[in-house]
Amino acid sequence: MQNRAWRIARRPEGTDFAAALELVEAPLAPLAEGEISIRNSQLSMDAGTRMWLSDREDGYQPPLPVGGPMTGLVLGEVIESRADGFAPGDLVRAFGQWSDISTVDAVMSGAILLDPSVADRRAWFGPLGMNGWTALWGIETTGAARRGEKVLVSAAAGATGILAVQIAKLLGCEAWGIAGGAAKCAYLTNDLGIAGAIDYKAADLAAQLDAACANGSGFDVYFDNVGGPLLDQVLTRMNHYGRIAVCGLLADYTAGTRTAPQEFDQVLMRRLRIEGFFSPDFMHEGPGLTRRLRDWTESGALVMPYDVTRGLENTLAAYAKLFTGGNIGKVIVELDA
Repeated sequence: MQNRAWRIARRPEGTDFAAALELVEAPLAPLAEGEISIRNSQLSMDAGTRMWLSDREDGYQPPLPVGGPMTGLVLGEVIESRADGFAPGDLVRAFGQWSDISTVDAVMSGAILLDPSVADRRAWFGPLGMNGWTALWGIETTGAARRGEKVLVSAAAGATGILAVQIAKLLGCEAWGIAGGAAKCAYLTNDLGIAGAIDYKAADLAAQLDAACANGSGFDVYFDNVGGPLLDQVLTRMNHYGRIAVCGLLADYTAGTRTAPQEFDQVLMRRLRIEGFFSPDFMHEGPGLTRRLRDWTESGALVMPYDVTRGLENTLAAYAKLFTGGNIGKVIVELDA
């Protein structure tokens, strides 16, 4: 059987993914013991995978090899299995390949069986997946947000941020978001009903932050998806004993920079706690997190807009949206059956 897959031909420069990845076709190899084949129905586009395309050896995962397939979260049905606990027809999520068919080691890929009764399967990538887990864990555990506190989320119109602001609100916090452009900010305040939104693309970013912190009301928790110069702006507007939960460093991924806060002394002056967190660290909590997220989702209290691109051949256009601000919510590629 032939299989199409995106191959890493070279390391990308910035967001020029078309010059770095190529769509190739090759026959599928026979399954090894412990492996499963998944007919991908959807691919999850996640900004953190950009670091895997770099040559950085000090990230939370080694770089993907040049010449190998591009990897990411996939959703689909098992078509062949040589792994215990998986059978043809099972709906699964795993770290597979950007391809028509993913061949993965069931254990090493984190493959899990999914409930096919969920009406919108895309939710397994959004609120019921790692975006949802990360949002809930980052707000409640790493950020330790308490009822009545003021929570700020950067990249608040992205897949994780859009859930984080809603979860902060559901937990009784005053939720604020930072997003790029008037349309995204309007979605956050008008559609999601959070307390306020700050447009980082506007010229008056500092003034907007000052207005949000009027009367000395700074932020207790900052859920940071971005890093970079924006972190400096927020550090000077945190309340004493505030917590910063570092989820992502979007500002660094394509620019090749390293976040180096000029306002780092505020960590001492304001007695701040800064902690990074990464979903595999709490993967064992997944079932419990999913139950809570599913209750909120099925009641309509937690929503996720989806930005869907059809066709494996159009994957790079979908991926680029993560770095150009071209999306609201979760970016997904749906494959033809």
